[in-house]
Amino acid sequence: MTSPSSTTDVWHIGSTPLHSRFLLGTAGYPSPDVLRQAIEASGSQVLTLGLKRTLAAPGGGDNGFVQIIRDTAQAHGAHLLPNTAGCRSAQEAITLAHMARELLGTHWIKLEVVGDEQTLQPDPFELVAAAARLIRDGFEVLPYCTDDLVSARRLVDAGCRILMPWAAPIGSGLGLLNPWALRTLRARLPDITLIVDAGLGAPSHAAAAMELGMDAVLLNSAVSQAHDPVRMARAFKHAVEAGRDGHRAGLMPTSDVAIASTPVSGQPFVLP
Repeated sequence: MTSPSSTTDVWHIGSTPLHSRFLLGTAGYPSPDVLRQAIEASGSQVLTLGLKRTLAAPGGGDNGFVQIIRDTAQAHGAHLLPNTAGCRSAQEAITLAHMARELLGTHWIKLEVVGDEQTLQPDPFELVAAAARLIRDGFEVLPYCTDDLVSARRLVDAGCRILMPWAAPIGSGLGLLNPWALRTLRARLPDITLIVDAGLGAPSHAAAAMELGMDAVLLNSAVSQAHDPVRMARAFKHAVEAGRDGHRAGLMPTSDVAIASTPVSGQPFVLP
């Protein structure tokens, strides 16, 4: 159920209006039923799925996983966002993106090109090359990138209107390792949609990202690997909404010294 405050706070992927700012991954859940319940609890309108690992499943097929996700998305009015997780070169990611468009009937693609096996850090050079090509091919490209401003600008120059900077390495659950960098991206790229992707482990991390002015968050492991994925999905939904409301309300200024909150001047209100 969409909260009243979110109905007037619309954002877009391409020309598609969205109310939920919580994008949810679909990998690693205990069962299809738990996945379905978690999606419902999350209120998410965008579901991601990685085709490279799915199509490489034992037996040479997806074992019905893709159809489960398609049916679940349709039942909840959600959109599919295929990703190129597992790709190591621009050409590999481009090929997989075209496969995803044909298989799923969407021109949206979450672009991932990994450059390091230990950190799974994106390769900025291959990422820009793949993004530029896919944009020319008519895709709405959502690149998974680091929080580096210069790399982000190169992606924007290539035509990306949405960026997905990491908070921490994929699956680490460490939260926002560099809030300053994310805050800098927000300040320097005011017209670009920013979705924090990867590294969030707790609902408080999602709230903190939204308080910085991020447009949305995407996560998978923090929900799928929780003891109770359905309850955790619901917790993240509320955290995203709370962080967004906090940002829109305007956070109070911080101070290195104490400032008395109880007035002693005889005026309980700040008067003009």
